[in-house]
Amino acid sequence: MTEAKPSYTDRFHETDDGLRIHARDYAGPEGAPTVVCLHGLTRNAADFETLCEHLRDRHRLLAIEQRGRGRSDRDLDPSHYEVGRYVQDTLGMLDALAIDRPVLIGTSMGGLMSMLMLAAAPDRYRGAVINDIGPVVEAIGLARIAGYVGKGVPVANWVEAAAAIRASNGDAFPDYDEAAWIAFARRLYRERDDGMLELDYDPAIAEPFHAGQAGGVPPDLWAVFDAMGTTPLLVIRGALSDILSAATVAEMQRRRPDLESVEIPRVGHAPMLDEPEALAAIERFLARVLA
Repeated sequence: MTEAKPSYTDRFHETDDGLRIHARDYAGPEGAPTVVCLHGLTRNAADFETLCEHLRDRHRLLAIEQRGRGRSDRDLDPSHYEVGRYVQDTLGMLDALAIDRPVLIGTSMGGLMSMLMLAAAPDRYRGAVINDIGPVVEAIGLARIAGYVGKGVPVANWVEAAAAIRASNGDAFPDYDEAAWIAFARRLYRERDDGMLELDYDPAIAEPFHAGQAGGVPPDLWAVFDAMGTTPLLVIRGALSDILSAATVAEMQRRRPDLESVEIPRVGHAPMLDEPEALAAIERFLARVLA
């Protein structure tokens, strides 16, 4: 039985310091507007598989893997694993592909990247979807992430991989069954030459995080938020999130009355964007900003 051909093209871009970063490029119809997907701290382009498949008949989607993740090169200097460097790499790839005025969809760390990109040049983007992150990042959620990032060990099979993912994410997805956890694990793990499975990121990405460098994030994210101008925004929050509080979303809404928001029931950090409520909100938002 032949393996199904992927619905995307692999793109590679050489950064200004000589690393190659990878992206999945779902071409969409000719001339379609581009949506750029930016993943979270320990994730990769596979996080957006369902969303991209759902939208690719109407839009071009580019799911970029930051250095140290997926098929992007690992960096020998862990201090480069920080948000400002990821933004620089992303902008370089967008320029190389001549992508003009995309919509950004950023999950967690990717949402922080989106905020910084909009604050620096709000007119460069048609809009942004910020998934389960905001100007206040809750300490309890950061402590949970610190408990597992960079500490994964190889496992022998997909059942063990699913169990490991469930151990660190079970509270965020209480309705997942075994099949859902295995599907989740297949997005996060890769198979090594010896048949063992390992998480698909460089464990060294955790070094700046554990060193208290905040991954290069500015100390006052409200100043960043306020600098984002009037670029249309959709904020998605998991109702069980320990990273983005309802109070923070309310303050974002107070500062930006035009901001759209949606809360995904029975999901924590971070919604996978394959939930019906998330898909419907993103579709409405894209239809409005790309009209």
